[in-house]
Amino acid sequence: MSGDAKPLIFDTSDGQELRINTINTYLKKHFGAKVVKLSIDGGFTCPNRDGSKGIGGCLFCSASGSGDMAAGTGNIAADLDSQISLLSDKWPDAKYLAYFQSHTNTYAPTEELRRKYYEALSHPAVAGIAIATRPDCINEDVLELLDELNKKTFLWVELGLQTIHQDTMDAMNLCYTLDEYDKAVELLLSRNIKVVTHLILGLPGESHEMMLDSVRHVCKKKIFGMKLHMFNLVKGSQMEKTHPDYVSFESIEEYVNLVISALELIPPDVTMHRISGDAPRSTLIAPEWSYMKRSILNAIHKEMRDRNTWQGKHKK
Repeated sequence: MSGDAKPLIFDTSDGQELRINTINTYLKKHFGAKVVKLSIDGGFTCPNRDGSKGIGGCLFCSASGSGDMAAGTGNIAADLDSQISLLSDKWPDAKYLAYFQSHTNTYAPTEELRRKYYEALSHPAVAGIAIATRPDCINEDVLELLDELNKKTFLWVELGLQTIHQDTMDAMNLCYTLDEYDKAVELLLSRNIKVVTHLILGLPGESHEMMLDSVRHVCKKKIFGMKLHMFNLVKGSQMEKTHPDYVSFESIEEYVNLVISALELIPPDVTMHRISGDAPRSTLIAPEWSYMKRSILNAIHKEMRDRNTWQGKHKK
């Protein structure tokens, strides 16, 4: 396409032409109001931590199971209340999604899962649920429960793929395969359950083209959404010891260029749930600038306007 092609604009409500199909825009249209995710630590573990598949977890994972922002007192209703009380002044008319974030949130007996999911959904302010898990933790019993939920409420399921490259999976101690991811996606889509796939940009040993190959593979399926995580080296992860000097991206500009290349490949109907990193500054080691989330996002949006590009511009 020429540089003069008419861009695809997804949202202009905040005064700028948004060239990315963000989940915030989708949820605002779907619910007719601002929607906020409330991150919950449901008290689950992971097959890569309890010894059933591995110990120590994925090398990049924080001690909290990459749920550093999640509330986890053991009382789901109280955790939801505490977060809503902090957010209600800023968004007095918001609706909320309960987001089971930490560790593997389908890795428990089905009755325990049912009890915790429904406890979150019984909160009067909660309008739906998001559940983060691993591709190898979608069995038939879990699928039946997710299907039940999907028929009753707004639901999506997040699958942590991270990369399609087996050498990287092995090096990062993921303990699952691309085939398991593909199967999990097919099972969920067969029940009309929305799938959101996580990819990590900047894993050790991966070139930019390898990362884009992961994006291309994920886009072969009719998924609902995608998260592009910038790789962050964080305190408490195994990589703090194994890769203490590793830096995934040398500059914001390098990361921005890669993200835009990825977005151009992603179909415009795929909702983007994240396009940067989000490690707390207190645990972040590198890249030392990645806590500057607003600056990174602004740089991506500006560069897309300057290049006259948009999500899906080069999709096949």
